[in-house]
Amino acid sequence: MERFEQLNLRKKAAILSMIFGIGMFITKMTAYFITGSVAIFSDAAESVVHVAATGMALFSIILSSKPADESHLYGHGNVEYFSAGVEGLLIVLAAGFIIYQAVLDLIAGPTLESLSIGVIFISAAGAVNLGLGYYLIRTGKKTNSITLVADGKHVLTDAITSIGVIVGITLVMITDFVLLDPILAIIVALNILFTGYKLIRESIGGLMHETNPAILKKISDRLISFRKDYWIDIHELRYWQSGERTFIDFHLLLPYYFTIEQSHKEEKLIDEELDKEFPNSQIKIHFDFCIPELCKFCGYQKCEVRKEEKKINFEWNVEKSVGKAIYKTIPWN
Repeated sequence: MERFEQLNLRKKAAILSMIFGIGMFITKMTAYFITGSVAIFSDAAESVVHVAATGMALFSIILSSKPADESHLYGHGNVEYFSAGVEGLLIVLAAGFIIYQAVLDLIAGPTLESLSIGVIFISAAGAVNLGLGYYLIRTGKKTNSITLVADGKHVLTDAITSIGVIVGITLVMITDFVLLDPILAIIVALNILFTGYKLIRESIGGLMHETNPAILKKISDRLISFRKDYWIDIHELRYWQSGERTFIDFHLLLPYYFTIEQSHKEEKLIDEELDKEFPNSQIKIHFDFCIPELCKFCGYQKCEVRKEEKKINFEWNVEKSVGKAIYKTIPWN
């Protein structure tokens, strides 16, 4: 997918999320004013966060799409992690306010009315949010946008919250136990609180360049899938992500007589292959050269300066790729 097309998809998704978020807020607040249910209010409060967070998401998507400049040589992609963190913080604050309001209702006793109408309003809002959440997550994964994925997870949480509220209000209608309403609101708030924590945790992980073992293995497996017999060793593999871009670097050990031109051809091949798995990736390779003592590790049969046959076999896997050079980890002297 072209980068311009990805950006348009992100903007479209963020704008749709904001429009639907405003619509959901109006719907839920209407239900709250009709019923007086603090559980419904808790659902509406999350929609307020959704609107604010989506505005932040749209800003970060536009900013992260800007090319690298003199002040940001690696681009602006990390703003997406910041955006996800802000969204998580807003969710936590909303949860705290919901708990506060619910405790007040527990003390004073809630006054509820027209609950059946409220159930209809919240059911409609929940159904819309369910579809919107899956759309945002799918679009975020398709365009490598952590912001849209975070927004989608938030919207899905909102939809699940609505389902919980519907079940709770239905039980209130059946049992006439009105205190169940603020109790349900507190349960909903705790779930929201956990979602906010996870978003903040993911945001910090991204800003700190925390390693995802699954992504690291995917890079290593991809390199292994097309490796050449004259690649004597790959080691010190690392990566970090900034928005849609993945920055990958590692050491590649080649025969000492390879020219700079040959080395650059290898780099171009690796760049093209990894780009299939990680679009918009940036690859940096440190080329190491062999010495005669390393022939025992090398399986390059066409080598014309070989001093001895290969004697030491080793498995190419992610643990080896991220570690030190093979001749530093296996006793061979």
